[in-house]
Amino acid sequence: MKKTLSLLMMFAFFGGWAQQGPKNTPQSKTQAKKANFRVQVFKKTDTSDIKILNPDPEFKNRLPIGAKINKADLVNLKDLPKAAVIDSVWKSELLNSDLFENMQREIQKQDYSDVVYKDLPTDTLKARLAKLNARTPFNVEYNPMLESVIKSYLKRNKKSMERLMALSTYYFPMFEQQLDRFDVPLEIKYLAIVESALNPRAKSHMGATGLWQFMFTTGKMHGLDVSSYVDERMDPIMATEAAVKYLSSLYKTFGDWDLVLASYNSGPGNVSKAIRRSGGSTNYWKLRPYLPRETAGYVPAFLATMYLFEYAKEHDFQPSNPDVAFFETDTLHVKQLLTFDQISNVTGVEKDMLEFLNPSYKLNIIPFVEDEKYALRLPRASVGVFVNNEDAIYNFAKTEITEAKKELPRFVEAEDKVRYRVKSGDYLGKIAQKYGVAITSIRSWNNIRGNNLKVGQYLTIYPRKSVSNTSKKQQVAQQSSTPKSYTVKNGDSLWSISNKFPGVSVQNLRAWNSITSTNLKPGTVLKLSKS
Repeated sequence: MKKTLSLLMMFAFFGGWAQQGPKNTPQSKTQAKKANFRVQVFKKTDTSDIKILNPDPEFKNRLPIGAKINKADLVNLKDLPKAAVIDSVWKSELLNSDLFENMQREIQKQDYSDVVYKDLPTDTLKARLAKLNARTPFNVEYNPMLESVIKSYLKRNKKSMERLMALSTYYFPMFEQQLDRFDVPLEIKYLAIVESALNPRAKSHMGATGLWQFMFTTGKMHGLDVSSYVDERMDPIMATEAAVKYLSSLYKTFGDWDLVLASYNSGPGNVSKAIRRSGGSTNYWKLRPYLPRETAGYVPAFLATMYLFEYAKEHDFQPSNPDVAFFETDTLHVKQLLTFDQISNVTGVEKDMLEFLNPSYKLNIIPFVEDEKYALRLPRASVGVFVNNEDAIYNFAKTEITEAKKELPRFVEAEDKVRYRVKSGDYLGKIAQKYGVAITSIRSWNNIRGNNLKVGQYLTIYPRKSVSNTSKKQQVAQQSSTPKSYTVKNGDSLWSISNKFPGVSVQNLRAWNSITSTNLKPGTVLKLSKS
């Protein structure tokens, strides 16, 4: 009964929305009909109690399952008003986020000097931190450096925090579900803000990727695969489950959640070294001087973020309230290759929204591979449109690809990085477009400040787009310019050797030479190709 009432309320809302504006124009009548049709896309069994209230002959005339579809039919399927999907202002904040790079700069260059912020007296902060400390397993004790970070965020980053709070309404329910499942403190959800600013496609200058910033090899260790089409480190659910399992295993090692945070960022080895150098202390604030600089700012950033979220009302944060939430979306497994353009055409969901809901598909293409299950996430109402016309949609997609004669990239396992040699006529924008990355990312990965590039200069790039589309001539030229073998010299490492030869990665060298350790003996001859 509750489900029926909620459906009635939803239908009444959309019906009311469709009635707004001038009433006696052909355009408004068409819009009303489309809105009415949109309401009726649910299966008949789900709407049996409602048909009498809102009869519509168009419902009977919708495309039957298995029907063929062409572009002229698409207008009947574009029945999802933008306002019902997501608020446009919030969507802009959501999908065009620059918060990741800003937050990383803040953590690395945090100034811990006193910050004057009269709206938060020290005594008030101490009392609030004490309350937090009492209800969380983290050590949220007052510290002047922590006070400096909190007041700095309040003074300079309030708008950014409001944007993150808006994003969190989508991600946090999903995080909390996984954290609870593995008995990990729910406050760990704030770690994803510090790691990625809730950007599932965030990529650090070291190549760490996704909401939880997995490196290529670490992701592989935790079952997150990368191919020319898919980067599972950018899949919110898969990456969250992997991160929670990893954090749980770290707690078994350290038995202290503050040290778990530090080791997640810098590695367990660096934390154990800091414990030794401090004389055996396991208190984070006493270990802090012995940790890497980035980690030294990492835990304070986490604790400051936790404080701001927990006391958001007291500081008058006013994040926007998006219409779409994680529990208002659903997934379905695709049965053949589909592009985001095709999905957008047949469901009415904007491409930007598809990218947000399905960030792991690097080329905006969902592949079909035997023995692999790739899912498409959509707003629930759009799932109804898709399922009710599934066969017709697949027929349309197959026909469109055949007629367009598009050469799609091969499905291949991706490498961690690409070494790109700058050619005459190259510029950052051109290279960024080629690999589907941001110009700012290329600058960050290669420590470039301006826009000037030198011909012959090598760039390290962690591509989003497949690099398998390189022409055969280019591949042959690259292979012919690379020697077949290399003799290890004093001071060489797999990393330094891989940097000498474009297209050769550390993973290649390990695989081609059956290397399991990092120790290289001078005089060893290494293969530089598969053959």
